[in-house]
Amino acid sequence: MTTFALVGAGPGLGLAAARRFGTTGHSVALISRNAERLNDLASELDRDGIQARGFTADVLDPASLTTALQAATEALGSIEILQYSPVPRADFMKPVLETTATDLDAPLAFSAKGPVTCVNAVLPGMRALGRGTLLFVNGSSAVRPNGNVAGTSMAFAAESAYAAMLHDALAPENIHAAQLIIPGTIRPDAEHSSPDVLAERLYALHTERDGFRHYAEPLPA
Repeated sequence: MTTFALVGAGPGLGLAAARRFGTTGHSVALISRNAERLNDLASELDRDGIQARGFTADVLDPASLTTALQAATEALGSIEILQYSPVPRADFMKPVLETTATDLDAPLAFSAKGPVTCVNAVLPGMRALGRGTLLFVNGSSAVRPNGNVAGTSMAFAAESAYAAMLHDALAPENIHAAQLIIPGTIRPDAEHSSPDVLAERLYALHTERDGFRHYAEPLPA
């Protein structure tokens, strides 16, 4: 059994993705700052017959991320799939003319240093397995900069560039990097962006391994 590691575990898309990967036989490592939420999510997955455990870490703290992913590997088995999809904080989203250099510290740590830390932690295990999948989930500002949310626009662009480079660099090693752009709001009644539909898309990115960037739905005109 190999492990699906979810960085940014929550009750919406995160839980749906964990359930989708878990029902195919992967154990599930749930990673977020909120220990109580992690326990609730792990218990819900356990009731579905999915082996799941929570590991606390803050994506702004690289050491805690590395420790959590190492602990997940030791407890649950080699990480074959990593999904990086934490939700950005509201204070990352200032208008561009109100954004200072200091305002970029946390968004860049969140969307650039965090992914790099996670990939470096799981890559040795994927190489030992001879396969792996790295999934990056972003909003539309990753591909269409939005001056009303300058911090995330710049930080998501950095994450996108990193993920695209991984896609090219790791393909010869049978490790697939892919990005899913979600232009709309994630809600249960959305045709293309409900948690369950998006979880199915993410699972398809893992199994079909077709290209780098994918869209949950077309970008608005």
